[in-house]
Amino acid sequence: MNTILIGIAGGTGSGKTTLTKHLKKRFGDDITVIGHDSYYKRQDRPFEERCRQNYDHPDAFDTDLLVEHLKALKRGETIQCPVYSYVEHNRTDQTVEIKPTKVILVEGILIFASRELRDMLDIKIFVETDADVRILRRCLRDVEERGRTLESVVTQYLTTVKPMHEQYVEPSRKYADIVVLEGGHNLVALDMIVQRIENHIRGND
Repeated sequence: MNTILIGIAGGTGSGKTTLTKHLKKRFGDDITVIGHDSYYKRQDRPFEERCRQNYDHPDAFDTDLLVEHLKALKRGETIQCPVYSYVEHNRTDQTVEIKPTKVILVEGILIFASRELRDMLDIKIFVETDADVRILRRCLRDVEERGRTLESVVTQYLTTVKPMHEQYVEPSRKYADIVVLEGGHNLVALDMIVQRIENHIRGND
């Protein structure tokens, strides 16, 4: 199987997940989605300390395992993907079986920060959205979907998310092949990406 890896990066709340969901809905089982968040490292420290952990630094991720898994998928092998709990701020004991497909989407804020990982990606997409919009989206998401308090979200944003974005995420933009404004809401860019994926699935590229 000729598998291509497509990386979708960008800051928190930029629209990465919206874009990824559009593509998954369009192509169904022809696409596999792997989130970098699933590869947060397991922590043995108490819950209170895990709450204060910097999750926006490259060292928070087990990127070596992600790279290993992507290589296995490209070889046509099935992997056991880790499962991360946003409520417990830790990797769980569960895994999800993921089988190889023609197209694999890798999504995450820092996937372009690792040279080994980004060199594996055949297409690199960076989703860019105004910072004010991103923080509002993050607040809504973390409070409604991840059980966080508004105060904790704002504190985390100011102490780690914003500094790490400026230090690691934004500089990785230069490695992108395509910069998409507003993620899945940018229908022109979405159509172009869909066409590229269709060509690969049909064997026309």
